[in-house]
Amino acid sequence: MVNKRWKIREVEDSFTIKTLSESLNISEVLAKLLVQRNIKTFYQAKKFFRPSLEYLHDPFLMRGMDVATRRVIQAITENQLIFIYGDYDVDGTCATSLLYLFLKELDANVDFYIPKRLEEGYGLSKEGIDFIKSQNASLVITVDCGITAVEETDYANSLGIDVIICDHHQPKDEIPRALAVLDPLIPECNYPFKYLSGAGVAFKLAQGISEKIGKRELPLEYLDLVALAGAADIVPLTDENRTLVKFGLDKVNQNPRAGIEALIKSAGLQPGTLTSGQVVFTIAPRINAVGRLGDARRAVQLLITNDPGEAHELAKVLESENYERRKIDVDTFDDANQLVENCIDLKNELAIILHQEEWHPGVIGIVASRLVEKYYRPTIMLTTIDGVAKGSARSISNFNIYEALQKCEDILLHFGGHQAAAGLAVEIDKLEEFKTRFNEIVKATITEDDLYPEILIDSTIKFSEITPKFIRVLDQFSPFGPENMRPVFLSEAVELSGWPKIVGNNHLVASFKQNSALKVFDSIGFNLGEYLDLLLKNQNSKFDIVYILDKTTKEEKVYPQLKLRDIRLHE
Repeated sequence: MVNKRWKIREVEDSFTIKTLSESLNISEVLAKLLVQRNIKTFYQAKKFFRPSLEYLHDPFLMRGMDVATRRVIQAITENQLIFIYGDYDVDGTCATSLLYLFLKELDANVDFYIPKRLEEGYGLSKEGIDFIKSQNASLVITVDCGITAVEETDYANSLGIDVIICDHHQPKDEIPRALAVLDPLIPECNYPFKYLSGAGVAFKLAQGISEKIGKRELPLEYLDLVALAGAADIVPLTDENRTLVKFGLDKVNQNPRAGIEALIKSAGLQPGTLTSGQVVFTIAPRINAVGRLGDARRAVQLLITNDPGEAHELAKVLESENYERRKIDVDTFDDANQLVENCIDLKNELAIILHQEEWHPGVIGIVASRLVEKYYRPTIMLTTIDGVAKGSARSISNFNIYEALQKCEDILLHFGGHQAAAGLAVEIDKLEEFKTRFNEIVKATITEDDLYPEILIDSTIKFSEITPKFIRVLDQFSPFGPENMRPVFLSEAVELSGWPKIVGNNHLVASFKQNSALKVFDSIGFNLGEYLDLLLKNQNSKFDIVYILDKTTKEEKVYPQLKLRDIRLHE
């Protein structure tokens, strides 16, 4: 059991909390949650609780949009072949599907290309460009990739292919010499919201084209694809993203396209109730699996079909690939776990760096994340591809893994990513040097406290404050995601009601009451089975519990349920 640190988010502005509580007629706990999200006035709260598509930003505020839209319209008018060049993850396949369907609706001559992960790697490649040239295409639109493809863009230009880049990743010093580059993060781009998903940027291009041809409503047909991408790609669910994901999920739940409905059903979910969390943990892994283990074109084919029979068959393929991926995950995690236990001295090595030639490159990022959950150390997992150690890095909250890799770049072949996750490649004969250097950087950077995960608590709350109205208002904070996470609550001095038990794969089930009141809340703690002894040995004591407030369904009735994050004896 990894000990966790609890930290309560303090909000000093008690006057604003009280004022907001009174003006909105909500509890001060809910008002505090709003202030934590920088919502401090009645108008801001109204905009937050009632998002509108009218609040979407003008696509022509994005640098390069005018040039990009003119070139696409020209290609449509002259029946030139357009290729959408996507990435193999959820964001990339959704962005590809969105632009493909949108351009098809405009009678464009359009096709798509998704690189094979294991053979071609990420992003725009000369191999892909050669194929597109062989098809006599004159325009390539990259989605969710391309912002670092300087040489590849030059190569496409040399073959007479125009390139429009739609990306949302951080650019490097040199921007590709494309006909147009749509990325809110490039220098001199004045687009007011910087954190769109790749599909979000593709949607803005569709918006721009639609405005020029007088069909402004058309892109709204594809908000469901933007929602899947936005939730799955873990972009901040604030501002424009929150609006896009909210209305996109509404579309998924009210009128899902054939492929999405088939995917929901094959995952064992109920159409009509899909949440952003279910996208992340249930839908996204199935879409990602076909790209991890094989050809991600199958995910695009699922998302663009309007034939329920074809959708059903393709969803079965994704389900099967996800099942295989999970089996490989389990085996790889078991291997990695044994290596950590037998070969790494965690007292002296603060990072976990593992290399095995036979590990599947499509799953080592997932397994690295699971090792971080178990050991709470920066973790790098590497396999061998073409004689080179390649793999994925995952970090803990107070350690910037991208910056650490930057300090090792003289011994790395290449690397890329961000603070929490990265990819890298290193010559096998330099692996030991890299391990030593990386561990030295970790030791110099983090403190003893950093090795214990921190639970950030939004507010303390009494069970008596969790009323039906409280839950109704809290529901309106959704969709939840980065920068608008489900609030984490702390309830102190609660008592057991009945006997706790373990269900499924080490999940704790318990019921709690407070102040011997009649109000009892059921709870579940996923993977928290080790707390059962604590509860049983102290069953007449009081506990402090940290949880998020969710729902469960019993006998077709919906009840509140506490999803436990941690438990302590009350002092």
